[in-house]
Amino acid sequence: MIGAAWNLLLTLAWVVLTGDFSGLNLLAGLVFGYLALALIQSQVPGLAGYAQRVPRLLLFVGFFIKELVTANLRVAFDIITPPWHMRPGVIAMPLTAKTDFEITFVANLISLTPGTLSLDVSDDRRVLYIHAMFLDDEESLRDGLAEMERRALALFR
Repeated sequence: MIGAAWNLLLTLAWVVLTGDFSGLNLLAGLVFGYLALALIQSQVPGLAGYAQRVPRLLLFVGFFIKELVTANLRVAFDIITPPWHMRPGVIAMPLTAKTDFEITFVANLISLTPGTLSLDVSDDRRVLYIHAMFLDDEESLRDGLAEMERRALALFR
């Protein structure tokens, strides 16, 4: 978090010092700030791991956008075509997330994806109950959701 704040401050300084407030110059400031922080992260304890987290974040955003587009297309196709192909159901997914923040983050990601909705967390916080619109292959769905959870948790660890 500290690294992101420093990156934004360096970006702002870049934009102000160059006097160019265009989007391309803003992007250049972000890249230059990231590179500067990556170079000095071994000397500043608060920046430890920042250079490794940014690529993971970008890869996760790309993965999640792909999942969103795929889920939206599947739901839209099922709505548009006359014979509905959905087979709704509820599954129990074991969680590897431990903290309340991690569980909430994973549950919200699942609920943001069309066709799935997080319903409840077990009392021991080890199982997440999920309603799925397409429960044709329960194991495949569980594997896909576990992959999303793994990638999401990699952002924080």
